[in-house]
Amino acid sequence: MPIALGGACRLNEAMSEANAPSSPPKLVPGDRVAVLSPSFAAPGFAPAVHEQAMRRLIAATGLVPVEYATTRRLGATPEDRAADINSAFADPSIRAILATIGGDDQITVIPHLDAGLAASNPTIFLGYSDNTNLLNWLWSLGVAGYYGGSTQVHLGAGPHIDAVHLASLTAALFTGGELEIVEPGESEDFGPDWESARALTEFGDREATEPWTWAGPERVVTGRTWGGCFEVVDQLAVAGRLPSLGDLEGTILILESSEEVPPAVWVKRWVRALGERGVLAAVAGVLVARPPVSSHELVPSAEERAQRRAAQRDAVIDEITRYNAEAVVCVGVPFGHTRPQWILPYGGHVRLDALARTVTADFG
Repeated sequence: MPIALGGACRLNEAMSEANAPSSPPKLVPGDRVAVLSPSFAAPGFAPAVHEQAMRRLIAATGLVPVEYATTRRLGATPEDRAADINSAFADPSIRAILATIGGDDQITVIPHLDAGLAASNPTIFLGYSDNTNLLNWLWSLGVAGYYGGSTQVHLGAGPHIDAVHLASLTAALFTGGELEIVEPGESEDFGPDWESARALTEFGDREATEPWTWAGPERVVTGRTWGGCFEVVDQLAVAGRLPSLGDLEGTILILESSEEVPPAVWVKRWVRALGERGVLAAVAGVLVARPPVSSHELVPSAEERAQRRAAQRDAVIDEITRYNAEAVVCVGVPFGHTRPQWILPYGGHVRLDALARTVTADFG
């Protein structure tokens, strides 16, 4: 912790740390890792991209990927997907679990998971989007994970693995330590259609990124992370699966929107609801991702894309400030539904330095 923040902040941090998730042990080359589809079985839809992802995973990490019954099975039931997740946690030779992609119904998988298996054999889990469900579930069991990483999107598609993604993947799985989250300077909302041969060799249309926007007081805050995809956090709230406000005291809230490109007014309502619940008042800081604002179906002009990103930025900052003017806020960071993508700790520490305008993640 680089800076003392005063008695109230120290108390909040102590409360958060008392119930803080712990990081599972790191890996070494040669370890076995489960490659699962807890939501949509993207490898069954686009096997060529998946197979390239597995080759790149082996070449870049030396790990041994292990597929399960539903990894490529389109339309697998929640019970069958949960059985694969339970099997991975039950196998002590499986040292990490990598989600192939997200989806939209993982909330139906969670009730079929075995909490005892996951708690007794803590295993690194990487995923984002709909995998907010699994990360939140592990967080509730005291197991930290990583928000980011899709074998299908970030390993298999395109001409190579982005450097910032590989750096954070390596830190999450092997080396740990602190990394400064920096802006790679370009971003894409989506890549070529996976059913096209171009998906294996080309990125999507990338454009220059804007500077991140900081709001709130110029101070330094450090805390354990919690949050995820706006759309999934909303589902968690309706299902009654959010953490208690006491457990969120002093945390860093991470938030991002999906490839469904929700308008700023929806995002405003979601953030406002978090404020009404007391979540925004509890946290020390908020980290918000650069949002996708275009899709295969609709690509607005460059000017309109910039306007849409600015509209979401302004809506988020306005609502956070309304409920917690002392929160340090940074908007525009490349995590979640963007590429290049940084993987971030989920339940691990992130430091927001509003003085130096830096974001630093501790990978355990």
